[in-house]
Amino acid sequence: MQKIVTNLWFDGRVEEAVALYTSLFPDSHVLSITRYGDAGPGPKGDVLTATFTLAGQAFTIINGGPGFPHSPAMSLLIQCEGQAEVDRLWEKLGEGGEPGQCGWITDRFGVQWQVVPTALMALMQDEDARTERVTRAMLAMGKLDIAALERAYAGE
Repeated sequence: MQKIVTNLWFDGRVEEAVALYTSLFPDSHVLSITRYGDAGPGPKGDVLTATFTLAGQAFTIINGGPGFPHSPAMSLLIQCEGQAEVDRLWEKLGEGGEPGQCGWITDRFGVQWQVVPTALMALMQDEDARTERVTRAMLAMGKLDIAALERAYAGE
């Protein structure tokens, strides 16, 4: 059992979000869905909580209403193994959402994601002009482009 579980506060559309998220990553599935009963406070039958895994990591969503909107102060970072994974996740998470800068994207539910290739960390290890060039290139990007980052690293 995972000791610390990320809990996301939503204002509706919980089942839609869980279906999208669990479709994006291997080893992901819905564990449970709890619905409001007669006692409320939400409408009877609406989702109260959903528990699920993404890539083997546990998450919950509480359908708590409009009291606490999502913000960039909390994001989910995805470490992608290559450009194909970056492209696929950027496309799927971006459907109905809003692209940001430096690999950040807000999905249609307002959740902030960082879609980051693992290659970026390797390119940022040197404390010299190469890292500065990679940083400048990254700051000019929405979706991260590994080949362009590697060209910046090489000084091309």
